[in-house]
Amino acid sequence: LPFSATLVGASQVLPGPHLDAESLLDLFAGEQVTVTAGVPTIWLGLLEALRAEPKRWSLPRMRTVVGGSAVPGSLIQGLATFGMSVIQGWGMTETSPLAALAQLKPAHEDLPPDQRIRYQTSQGLACPLVRLRIADDAGNTLPWDGERMGEVQVRGPWITGSYHGGEGQDKFTADGWLRTGDVAVVDPEGYVFLTDRTKDLIKSGGEWISSVALENALMDHPAVHEAAVIAIPHPRWGERPLAVIVFKSDRSASSDELRTFLAERFAKWMVPDQYMIEPAIPRTSTGKFNKLALRQQFSQLPSEFTGGV
Repeated sequence: LPFSATLVGASQVLPGPHLDAESLLDLFAGEQVTVTAGVPTIWLGLLEALRAEPKRWSLPRMRTVVGGSAVPGSLIQGLATFGMSVIQGWGMTETSPLAALAQLKPAHEDLPPDQRIRYQTSQGLACPLVRLRIADDAGNTLPWDGERMGEVQVRGPWITGSYHGGEGQDKFTADGWLRTGDVAVVDPEGYVFLTDRTKDLIKSGGEWISSVALENALMDHPAVHEAAVIAIPHPRWGERPLAVIVFKSDRSASSDELRTFLAERFAKWMVPDQYMIEPAIPRTSTGKFNKLALRQQFSQLPSEFTGGV
């Protein structure tokens, strides 16, 4: 973003250390910002502030690119009520940093909102000059059928081809594609739908469960501010999903209510058995959920939580 803004002569507004919702919204409105970018965590806080004081800020021209973790549909729809548009981007440091963008095709822009949101919550289409494929564990390229799930692999002019010192050779295929570690399906139109990171997938009873899909669904619940889903050991099923929930300041819900809410979208065996209520979810330095910290935090749960005897 800083490079493209400089290229076209756009003013750049930097927030400095003041990243709380009110300070950011004051800055956006005062400087008449039209384009910005950030992780979903920031925008969830901004949406909550906008809803608390809907007439305080006017941001009708703002567009935001959101990435770093999956964007829940409720966030996209919520910001749209304030005239703001959200485009999800996907990439990593090794893709410098963008590889796909949910800029919809014209045919999908014209869909009704309840159908369009499916494409808006995807990771989008591969950027120009970026080649993208998905592959199974044996390295076989999978079809773009919207059903087969595989690791996302990319290559292109600005995609990393090697690491300094020759390390990390296992991160590249024999024919030079970067193995991203993200798991996805790609539909026939070319839209990428991330399922999870390979290390965050949950294998329960021999079946894979997407933590990202569960997180996005939970964050659509009106009482939930944030949700992270991790795998915990289970003596019978190998692993089971556990949901870590942060409620909105004035809302709450019981575990049974959350289970019922998820049961409308997922098979029963995919729904988390346990829900841990926390004041906040630990984060990495880049603002993503720190699932390693969560797995360590909940690694020694009592038997009533893990299904043990």
